[in-house]
Amino acid sequence: MIDDLERAIEAMLFASDDPLDARQLAARLGDERTAGEVRAIILRIADRHAGGGIELVERGGHWHFQTPADLAHLLRRERDDSRKLSRAALEVLAIVAYHEPVSRAEIEAIRGVQTSKGTLDVLMEAEWIVPAGRRDVPGRPLIYRTTDAFLQHFGLASRKDLPGIEDLRAAGLLDPVDLAFETAMDELDLVKDAEEA
Repeated sequence: MIDDLERAIEAMLFASDDPLDARQLAARLGDERTAGEVRAIILRIADRHAGGGIELVERGGHWHFQTPADLAHLLRRERDDSRKLSRAALEVLAIVAYHEPVSRAEIEAIRGVQTSKGTLDVLMEAEWIVPAGRRDVPGRPLIYRTTDAFLQHFGLASRKDLPGIEDLRAAGLLDPVDLAFETAMDELDLVKDAEEA
């Protein structure tokens, strides 16, 4: 049987426009509940909804209800996505996600080309990256990191869920030139090993 406290937390999570964390829910309850107690209740709610038509998921420490991934195709409408990112913006977003916190100069060093301020602005307007302070080096450059909105948009619980090189290779998302270079290098190593033997 579900108690009144569990029902109240479930209702707050369901009605909220934004994902909530355990501290926010404890504060909204207004009694002496700790964030740990509220988190235990959230986990019970998540267990109860697991495998159903909606699920309670955690993204960056915040919880919200969503449609399970295997049912999303039933709810998807045909629409034009007005937020098409340029190749440069996608590259910058990937660099920030995998190397955060990172400065603009570090992004440019990794990409090998200059990055326009407009590219960073587009990603900040999308609320996928934010300034994360300044690097403690001469010039004190601004550094960037990804946001909870980035995690939520891409369905990640944390940055640890970003795909690794093997995942990208298995999905066929690596550049064929990179794969050809890697294959050639492997073959060269085999030839060297054979010559040395």
